[in-house]
Amino acid sequence: MEQLVPPELPPELVEQARRLFAGKVDFLLSAPQLQFLPEPDFPEVAFGGRSNVGKSSLINAVTGRKSIARASVTPGRTQELNFFEVGDPVQLRLVDMPGYGFAKAPVKVVERWKELVRTFLMGRTVLRRTMVLIDSRHGVKPPDLEMMKMLDEAAVGYRLVLTKADKVKASELEATRAAVAAEARKHSAAYPQLHVTSAEKGMGIAELRAAILADAMQR
Repeated sequence: MEQLVPPELPPELVEQARRLFAGKVDFLLSAPQLQFLPEPDFPEVAFGGRSNVGKSSLINAVTGRKSIARASVTPGRTQELNFFEVGDPVQLRLVDMPGYGFAKAPVKVVERWKELVRTFLMGRTVLRRTMVLIDSRHGVKPPDLEMMKMLDEAAVGYRLVLTKADKVKASELEATRAAVAAEARKHSAAYPQLHVTSAEKGMGIAELRAAILADAMQR
């Protein structure tokens, strides 16, 4: 069977990432517009995904916190770029981007989100990688393809991360993994292998932490 999950990461990197995220992680600021962005002092890894994909829950799981990123029962609530600093001294930042694909949001609001995210992705010099979250229950949807195309055009490398893997049967998960991996091969900026995660069960979280650290430290 084709290898569809990331190759084993060095144990020392996994442990280094565990120690880093077990330490200091602080919310820095929310940026509703580009002029409110923090100074580009540290490498950044961004998280994007459809509304209700489980982005906040995944960030909480990665950082080992219960509510550093606010999970809302109302999809599409995040309308700003939220920055979190990791490490003491700071080694990297996580960026929680506004969710996309939420049909009930007003058109003007959606367009404002898109412009904020697009400009951020294309112009942020310290952005090392973007994690594009895909719901394991649904696979790649048109809003995901739009985000992937945006990242391709901006030449911003990204990893595809399946979320909520515990919510589907093993056979369905395998079919979704294969379909998403096939789609990834069509995109120039996509990392060819997938991360399969469950924030609730802790599946794939240690490996994702290690990948985030590796991406942040690249030059």
